[in-house]
Amino acid sequence: MSNETLLALLCGAVVGGAVLLLIVAIRGTEPRDETPSMFRRGGSVDNRKNLVRFGTGIGVGLVVLAVTRWLVLAAALGLLAALADRFFGGTGEERRAIERLEALATWTEALRDTIAGAVGLEQAIPATAVNAAPAIKPGLNLLVDRLRIREPLPSALMRFADDLDDPSADLIVAALVLNARLRGPGLREVLSALADSAREELDVRRKVAAERRSTRRSVQVVVAITLLVAAALVLFNPAYVAPYTSFIGQFVLFIVIALYAVGLVWLRRLAKIEVPERFLIGGSQKPVDQRMEVVGG
Repeated sequence: MSNETLLALLCGAVVGGAVLLLIVAIRGTEPRDETPSMFRRGGSVDNRKNLVRFGTGIGVGLVVLAVTRWLVLAAALGLLAALADRFFGGTGEERRAIERLEALATWTEALRDTIAGAVGLEQAIPATAVNAAPAIKPGLNLLVDRLRIREPLPSALMRFADDLDDPSADLIVAALVLNARLRGPGLREVLSALADSAREELDVRRKVAAERRSTRRSVQVVVAITLLVAAALVLFNPAYVAPYTSFIGQFVLFIVIALYAVGLVWLRRLAKIEVPERFLIGGSQKPVDQRMEVVGG
């Protein structure tokens, strides 16, 4: 690629970015805090990980651009490095969902057994939070802290559901909220049924994960071989890839990479487990009575 072509591509990227910023400025954005959370002193671990991924993507893109002088390939590999968890993070996401569901089932059973000793919810929840699984323990600890500062139990449970952000947790929290408001009998039977349902869903998810494991591994092998072959051609046989140095070649390469990315996104969506939408939403925005209308009728 000649210097004139590279300069033209860079100018096009700058102009495109300027147009995008102009559109954002005209449409406006929602107000946010002045300091981004990833730069705050108490920034979360996820924000730090995102910052590391962003830096890794920029580093990979600059290295590829310095070696090949192909702007399209540098941008594509930089995005792939920055968003690797989005394309290849299905296994971790699936594993975390299974661990959270198992923790919910175990906690529901422990709560049922604790209530069997004629103990109220206000006492049973802190007692069961001590030995809860790590997948839900942070949310349970926040729930216990809210109860200690005398927050009403229904409101604290609703915020606990928002912390977990899981449809299966909404079913359990809805039963607990109704019991906290009505103080009626039968909570043990309801918790037993919910725990059995969670165990059945857990078995199904584990079977599906086992069946998908081999297919996911095959896709990862294909992607790795494709990248290795492309790198070998660029480094050891530059004459073969010489047509891609032209402007038309870069455009063709952009189309090929775009089609490849669409295929990866499609496979990623196929590997995602479809779960029902939550019905306890907006714990900090809606009153408890309003959000429980769908549950209590």
